[in-house]
Amino acid sequence: MGFAKEFRDFAMRGNVVDMAVGIIIGGAFGKIVASAVNDIIMPPIGYLVGGVDFKALKAVVKGPVINDAGETITEAVTINYGNFIQTTIDFLIIALVILLMIKAMNNLRKKEEAQPAPPPAPTKEETLLTEIRDLLRK
Repeated sequence: MGFAKEFRDFAMRGNVVDMAVGIIIGGAFGKIVASAVNDIIMPPIGYLVGGVDFKALKAVVKGPVINDAGETITEAVTINYGNFIQTTIDFLIIALVILLMIKAMNNLRKKEEAQPAPPPAPTKEETLLTEIRDLLRK
């Protein structure tokens, strides 16, 4: 039972739970950004460079093998460099967005730290001494 308790304590530690949530949110966020790149950013770029679909760019190393009946026996061997370009652009945009989010979070933390802390409340002894002082003045 010692190992199970130790594992549970580790898994429930705040850092691990926060990291797990971050990974899940990051995966979903990555899909959103990938969709934005694939569906919104890359089509205009492809249009501007002559109607190129980057995912379709490839270099054929060996063509497909086709039999006499016109059926493909083996697929073509290709180097899909267009997909690599697309994935690289996805990564760069995701990295940029994450950088901007981290900068915004750091700015919020700096603003929170910059606010002066309220003065500490007087202790019971200080309050009692203040009351005695005020009574002696009368």
